[in-house]
Amino acid sequence: MKRLLFLLLLIAQVTTAQNIHIIPKPASVQVKPGKFTITQNTTIAVADKEDRKAAEFLNEYLQEVYGFKLDIDKKEKKDYIRLSTRKPSKAAEKDAYTLNITEKGATIEGDTYAGTFYGLQSLIQLLPVAKSTSLEVPAVVIQDAPRFSYRGMHLDVSRHMFPVSFIKKYIDYLALHKMNYFHWHLTEDQGWRLEIKKYPKLTEVGGYRDGTIIGRYPGTGNDNKRYGGFYTQEEAKEIVKYAADRHVTVVPEIEMPGHSSAALTAYPYLGCPGTGPYKVEQTWGIFDDVYCAGKDSTFTFLQDVMDEVLAIFPSKYIHVGGDESPKANWKTCPLCQKRIKEEGLKDEHELQSYFIQRMEKYINSKGRTIIGWDEILEGGLAPNAIVMSWRGEEGGIAAAKQNHYVIMTPGSHLYLDHSQSQREDSVTIGGYTSVEKTYSYDPVPSELTATQAKYVLGAQGNVWTEYMKTPAKVEYQIFPRMTALSEVLWTAPEKKDWKDFEGRLLTQFKRYELWNTNYSNAFYDIKADITPTPDHQGVMVKLNAKTDLGELKYAIKGKQPESVYTSPLVLKESAQVRGMYYKDNALVDSLTLQLHVNKATGKQIALNEKPSGYFPGNGAFTLVDGILNKKGGRTHESIGFSGSDLEATIDLSAEQQISHVVVHALNAGGTYVYPPKAVEVYGSADGENFKPLGTANTVTQVEGSKAIIKVDFAPATIRFVKVVVRNQQRVPEGKQGEGEKAWLFLDEIQVN
Repeated sequence: MKRLLFLLLLIAQVTTAQNIHIIPKPASVQVKPGKFTITQNTTIAVADKEDRKAAEFLNEYLQEVYGFKLDIDKKEKKDYIRLSTRKPSKAAEKDAYTLNITEKGATIEGDTYAGTFYGLQSLIQLLPVAKSTSLEVPAVVIQDAPRFSYRGMHLDVSRHMFPVSFIKKYIDYLALHKMNYFHWHLTEDQGWRLEIKKYPKLTEVGGYRDGTIIGRYPGTGNDNKRYGGFYTQEEAKEIVKYAADRHVTVVPEIEMPGHSSAALTAYPYLGCPGTGPYKVEQTWGIFDDVYCAGKDSTFTFLQDVMDEVLAIFPSKYIHVGGDESPKANWKTCPLCQKRIKEEGLKDEHELQSYFIQRMEKYINSKGRTIIGWDEILEGGLAPNAIVMSWRGEEGGIAAAKQNHYVIMTPGSHLYLDHSQSQREDSVTIGGYTSVEKTYSYDPVPSELTATQAKYVLGAQGNVWTEYMKTPAKVEYQIFPRMTALSEVLWTAPEKKDWKDFEGRLLTQFKRYELWNTNYSNAFYDIKADITPTPDHQGVMVKLNAKTDLGELKYAIKGKQPESVYTSPLVLKESAQVRGMYYKDNALVDSLTLQLHVNKATGKQIALNEKPSGYFPGNGAFTLVDGILNKKGGRTHESIGFSGSDLEATIDLSAEQQISHVVVHALNAGGTYVYPPKAVEVYGSADGENFKPLGTANTVTQVEGSKAIIKVDFAPATIRFVKVVVRNQQRVPEGKQGEGEKAWLFLDEIQVN
């Protein structure tokens, strides 16, 4: 009998454990028999005014989602939720908490006030995902603490601006995910968004642009509509307090020395002599308008701005940008060249380092620490700066090895402006970052030693809003990837498990609906992985979908009628493949792939260097997978190289005759992306001795932002094809970013 009771108890615990769908996953969960029911008669017991803020957050949540509030009292009553923070001390373990739920009530004890607040978020995630006034939660003991001290989300309000009400909602999203830093990107080429009382033209002039491009850059036109606005200092202070009550720190970003068109439009004297006229930019990209580093008045202006910023934002961290700052104006500016000479600087890169270090010294004197994008490493890192590594992990690794603190935010995994579906259903900046890819990220690179790893403070998701005009689009872009990131930042890596997370995410989708929050359904998409066949004589198309929830079928146009998908498809000639996902006999998703098979498709390919970690595509195989980038953007179907040539060697498996090679590239000059300046083709029988076959120095065809280069030559019988694609190396004279490294993006090499 005792054995039977034990088994029944064990089954009950396992069943209940399956209902613990908390994200981020706690460190320890012990399920107990029984449950606790929250009703309108339940009280919230708090004896501390700081904990009362958490109680008020819970009440606001209950009112908005379930339609009722609870009484807040100092004493426990029959049914209670007790919030209790141990006396915070420096010895307190990084915001740890214990949540203990019995049939009588729920008790949350935090090592800090933030810890108690995080325990409350776990309680909220135990609430039912259907509206009710009687909320059952399981009896459970949870002990938990975050992995990283910096768990952040960014929002750009300069390309597109959002109302104060949405900024608060965005902060609530952070709080509900146990995230604690809101990086507020307030200034840009397209608009200055924070009131600075000493310099009113920053918002009166710099806060508005006279139009915005239509569609993805370079766009199909301009809407010619005046656009802009700004946040008053009182509104900013209101947001700072709102965030602080939710244990979220607002980190303001004031860009310098680049991305400054709006400020220069307002106050042209801040630019280098002979530059201008300036305007608040109406398109996206990188612009030559930068603050003059040779004028002391520039630094006086920025120090004045910082004085007002520091008075609004109590954050220890102040972000100063430092990214994508062209040097063309500095190279021709007599004042900047004089500064270089007087300070004994090597070049314009060291001048940027001087600029950042001078501002850092001022900000440090006010008791604050600067954060800068990883470009601040170039020319010498400011002594106390924190590096935010966005161009892959390299900058963060370099900084950590120099004993500088680092916040990881690589574009490959944490740029939430990228598409999250292989089939883009709205305009985005490009790229492809699935929720699974975001979840797979570990902020501590394997290259770091245990000592160096301690300099990684955490990571952050970035939300750039070129193509996000509304709050609904922002929500669509961040969810569910922000939810995945919250677990990356909170949960110990050994506790993470994608399959387990998938199950909890299904419940989270229901919470989004409770919140009336927009989100992407790309999680349910059919996904296609293309790989070479083992013998490199074609490609394999593997389709993936949530087959535990529905049925996956496929068809090959003109060759294979609709059939149940059971295994990867092997294709050795051009074909159109369609995948279809059915749920309850209804078509809920479909995917069409057009494969362009040529003599290089699926063959072995080697590159002289790896593509950028920011635009890695599917590595070298991206160039011979048979998929063309029809959209022309920086999608997952392309790989990128910054300032370097590409040399690709393709093994055709056997000697055969070829007569032309076609290279598919991207052309988007405003973002430093240019087509090749030349393509050279070489052939070899043995892979060692190559002879030239042909060269093309001009683009054969332009389709939107796509550039196609075709190299024709006399028929040659070879086995190995070497294709050398020459990068422009530097942005051409007269173009935005003149002299900066040019990007080369390729999506396919065809051989016939």
